[in-house]
Amino acid sequence: MSPLYPAITPYLVGHIDVGHGHQVYWEECGNPKGRPVVYLHGGPGGGCTPTARRLFDPHRYRIILMDQRGCGRSTPHAETAHNFLANLVADLEQLRIARGVEKWLLCGGSWGCTLALAYAQKFTNRVSGMVLRGVFAAQDQELDWLYKEGGASRIFRAEWQAYVKAISALTPLTEQRSQGQSCEVLRAYDEVLQSTHKDQVLDMAKAWCAWEDALSSVHPSVPLLNDDVSPEDELHCLAMAKISAHMFAHDPDLGSRGHVLPNTANDFLKDIPGIIVQGQFDMVTPAETAWQLKQVWPMGKLRVVYTAGHSSQDPELQRALVAALDEMLLED
Repeated sequence: MSPLYPAITPYLVGHIDVGHGHQVYWEECGNPKGRPVVYLHGGPGGGCTPTARRLFDPHRYRIILMDQRGCGRSTPHAETAHNFLANLVADLEQLRIARGVEKWLLCGGSWGCTLALAYAQKFTNRVSGMVLRGVFAAQDQELDWLYKEGGASRIFRAEWQAYVKAISALTPLTEQRSQGQSCEVLRAYDEVLQSTHKDQVLDMAKAWCAWEDALSSVHPSVPLLNDDVSPEDELHCLAMAKISAHMFAHDPDLGSRGHVLPNTANDFLKDIPGIIVQGQFDMVTPAETAWQLKQVWPMGKLRVVYTAGHSSQDPELQRALVAALDEMLLED
């Protein structure tokens, strides 16, 4: 039996003009008079899916979903210009005001956690609580784990070699190529993905997504490196790869340049209740960051799912998320 609530459709949809040519898609479903919650998808570049609506009790939540800049139904698709974390935080606040929400619960997974934490830091008094899955804060050690030799590559050797081989066929990799704390493989992907060679861009987008997909679940899926890929999957890969590589390589608020997690000098989470849901075998966002967050979040509860990885499609993670969101209704 599925742990999710029954499928629902939005009662309102729209686009909001957030500037610089970006039109951000949003939708509402559930109970218009329920507790406001906004769902923050992963990526960067992932987009929302109908499944995300089903995490929430439709009778008690006013469910708001948003496709972040450049992905999903937002336009222009896969656009990286004016697309950084600070822009997404501003978009989220603009949407809150436009929808007439005083305070809302933030529900984010993976990159959605990064966005939730950044928003809560800037607009603390607009956050009624948070439910976070697979915590990611885009710290140097997290980016190194994913995109440098010696991290996840030590576990997924064949997949890492395929990932590196794909990009090295187009651009040379050298030991001195990295800048600051960013790895050369990540920057090489960013350069090619920003090029005008459409076939190369699509091939590298598939390779990028195949690497992350290999790490995402304890139940591996078929890699997206073949030619039998749907147009929808191609669009998803393009946005994921282009926006992720661009942000991780250049965003001034990520890596050593930013501080998404709170610290003793910035305890913005001290009065915010919430729940962290973390897969024990998460190879995309290892449990270390969830543990770090718990240490500086007095009102945050950590729930480890001992049979799960990272994927939001994992039934056990979904079950834990639904339970956490049901529990947060008692905080209202």
